[in-house]
Amino acid sequence: MLRPVSAGIVSGLVAFTSSFVVVLTGLHGVGASADQAASGLLAVSIGMGLASMLLATWTRLPITIAWSTPGAALLATTGAVEGGWPAAVGAFLLVGVLIVLTGLVRPLGRLMARIPTSIAQAMLAGVLLQLCLGPVLGVAANPLAVGPVIAVWALAQRCAPRWASPLAFATAAVVIGVEMAAGGGGAASVPLLPVLELTAPTLGLGAVLGIALPLYLVTMASQNVPGVAVMKGLGYEVPWRRTMVVTGLGTLAGAPAGGHGINLAAITAALAAGPEAGEDRDRRWIASLTSGMVLVMLGLGAAACAHLIALAPEGVIPAVAGLALIGTFVVSLRAALAEPSEQLPAGVTVLIAASGIAVGGISAAFWALLAGLALRALLRPRRRRRRRGPSQRVGAEA
Repeated sequence: MLRPVSAGIVSGLVAFTSSFVVVLTGLHGVGASADQAASGLLAVSIGMGLASMLLATWTRLPITIAWSTPGAALLATTGAVEGGWPAAVGAFLLVGVLIVLTGLVRPLGRLMARIPTSIAQAMLAGVLLQLCLGPVLGVAANPLAVGPVIAVWALAQRCAPRWASPLAFATAAVVIGVEMAAGGGGAASVPLLPVLELTAPTLGLGAVLGIALPLYLVTMASQNVPGVAVMKGLGYEVPWRRTMVVTGLGTLAGAPAGGHGINLAAITAALAAGPEAGEDRDRRWIASLTSGMVLVMLGLGAAACAHLIALAPEGVIPAVAGLALIGTFVVSLRAALAEPSEQLPAGVTVLIAASGIAVGGISAAFWALLAGLALRALLRPRRRRRRRGPSQRVGAEA
């Protein structure tokens, strides 16, 4: 019993501390105020905690649910769309509906499977590139504050890679504390109890194309599909329909409070489903149950986390967010460029997504996806003709 519980505690701590800064950054990016972002962090933390507990108990499988870190990174680079924060909330609701439909409607699931991995991962890599520059730009602008954060992260990558991002944030917290002490202030009276701010959603074309569709695609391609693959590699078959319905409904429930979405865990899935959770495979579900409990408790401190980040010196928070995403960026870029025949469309997709342009109020992620798919469709028939040509000539000569 002890090993599954300890593995679940580690899983919950790593899942929250490694990327909650990215979530807050993403929500701010699409127009959330400090209180609205704290409310969104609370919503996704409790949502993924309760979903993990429900699915683990229901299926007796070590299924762990996470927030969409790549999705939050996408939001951070999207910027406010027409309609502002209420339109973003409407987009989150639409993503929840689409995830539920993906579990219930098989043709939609098959359509998702037809989206080329190279293009989806290239779009994500381009989005992440902007954020991964945070440590570089931060250390140039504020070396005394950002330098220690990068140094601790680099040392942790050698000694304890799993804890690199949490330790980077811990170092940032120390830097913030020193800055507050040196300035003799920063302890303004703010509510540190859980904050829940509901927003009436709206929805427009810019929010659908600029937020909802890219967020849905990134969540499916970078979280749900890899999450199933990770679990399969560990010997577990994820019940697809139940998982999509639960996470989709969880996304719908959290959206009015500012939650951008929950999904299958990919990176942290192995912490609760792997050997570290005990030799008895039939009891590893306890690790996911424990992880869910930890996430709910950590989520109650979302307001305090948001306040701490608001006090950070210049460059510190972008550096922490960028460091947390470097690993995901490397994996996405490698997947995007893995197939030689896909490299040109994938490269164009990366560049457009990284540009940050917004045309007609629609974010670069959508235009990157559209351009990548169009170029891929243009080039693929040409390659087929070139391959068939010699064989057809040989057949004619015979």
